[in-house]
Amino acid sequence: MTSCSSAARAEAHDTPLNSLGFAKPPSETRVVVAMSGGVDSSVVAAMLAAEGYDVIGVTLQLYDHGAALAKKGACCAGQDIHDARRVAERVGFPHYVLDYENKFRESVIEEFADAYLAGATPVPCIRCNERVKFRDLLQTARELDADCMATGHYIRRFYGENGSELHMAADANRDQSYFLFSTTSEQLDYLRFPLGGLQSKAETRALAAKYGLAVADKPDSQDICFVPNGDYASVIEKLRPGAADPGEIVDLDGNVLGTHRGVIHYTIGQRRGLGIGGLGDPLYVVRLEPETRQVVVGPKQALATKIVPVTEVNWLGDEPFEGEIAVTARIRSTRPPRPAILRPTGKNRAEVELLDPEEGVSAGQACVFYATEGTRVLGGGWITHRRG
Repeated sequence: MTSCSSAARAEAHDTPLNSLGFAKPPSETRVVVAMSGGVDSSVVAAMLAAEGYDVIGVTLQLYDHGAALAKKGACCAGQDIHDARRVAERVGFPHYVLDYENKFRESVIEEFADAYLAGATPVPCIRCNERVKFRDLLQTARELDADCMATGHYIRRFYGENGSELHMAADANRDQSYFLFSTTSEQLDYLRFPLGGLQSKAETRALAAKYGLAVADKPDSQDICFVPNGDYASVIEKLRPGAADPGEIVDLDGNVLGTHRGVIHYTIGQRRGLGIGGLGDPLYVVRLEPETRQVVVGPKQALATKIVPVTEVNWLGDEPFEGEIAVTARIRSTRPPRPAILRPTGKNRAEVELLDPEEGVSAGQACVFYATEGTRVLGGGWITHRRG
């Protein structure tokens, strides 16, 4: 089996590289495409098949969709699997469905529930990429003797002087680098992201129409797959009975201002829905303390954070992970990267100093590092707590 890194070095030979970077014809290059049933991964599979690659589509069943199927109009795994299968049948490549429910529950859902109970705001999509798609599924692709695995993520992979590099997508509005920061260098050698260079989602949908795919107009998924209605709290209550015990809303001095219906219903930076109006200046959720079942509120300025400790750092930079490193840092997926100083404090730990304080920094979110110039992703880590 040809490795991606050795293929990239084939430039030194006479054999031309195909569009995936291998020095052999597409027909001799096997690609496993991770198909979610959406338009993005469907286009990747159809496009590669049209180019003549030996495509194998694989869809993961990640959660129990039996109940969801009974709900009219529900977006669920069952419909997504059906859509992926239809694409494979139309284009003409083999398609397999793998039952990863137990893996997904153990690796993603259980941690999601525990993190919420601990007052954090987790990002399960990152853990899914890290622990399921780019670990277990990638291993399955290798076992199928595939040369590489392709996905529909909007991110770019370039081969630089020191190996594979991760870069933001050409379309900043679709960029998914925040959710892929934990991808390792070894995984990058094996992965391909054919949509990363497109300028807009409209181009993707136009390609879907070109290939006659029924999912061409399928709406983008907006919610976490196992929380299809966006009601995180109800999912946590089902997974952890008693999680929504009521408690006190207190100010920064510990004065009781009211009561709440469970810490899991609140997030850092929240202003609406506190039920403590008429107190003058607006108050925001500043801290969650699940041990005492308290929601701590304060003025907006109390949300400002400059020092962000992170752990489980995945470093993708060329330079050693040491000293002070100038970066731009993104502390939420919806915010642009801002200038910062990265200071490693251990093998996989660091402290990020934001040059301009940010509001709403929350434990459980990711802090992703980027080069100060250009589009390169240098890695990232998980926010453990915040300091002013």
